[in-house]
Amino acid sequence: MIKHIVMWKLTDYSEGADKATNAIKLKALLETCRDIVPGLLKLEVGLANPLLEATYDVVLYSEFVDRAALNAYQEHPTHQAIKPFIAAVRMERQCMDYEI
Repeated sequence: MIKHIVMWKLTDYSEGADKATNAIKLKALLETCRDIVPGLLKLEVGLANPLLEATYDVVLYSEFVDRAALNAYQEHPTHQAIKPFIAAVRMERQCMDYEI
């Protein structure tokens, strides 16, 4: 199993909206990827809670049966269509994949 975790720190204002609005939009876009490929076992998107300390604004946690499923997810047109928005609103990105 491959666990794929990505975190984004968003800009204060971009694409005509503030950080909170863009975080909500990014969450909704990422959630459209939930069932796009076989082998995607789990997909969760979390937003930073303003009452709790957080260094990033949006986190994606997903699990795949194997590397082939993760690669299919990353190449899928639905996932690819989100990338321009992410590039426009993110300040930083961290990603980690690991196998268990």
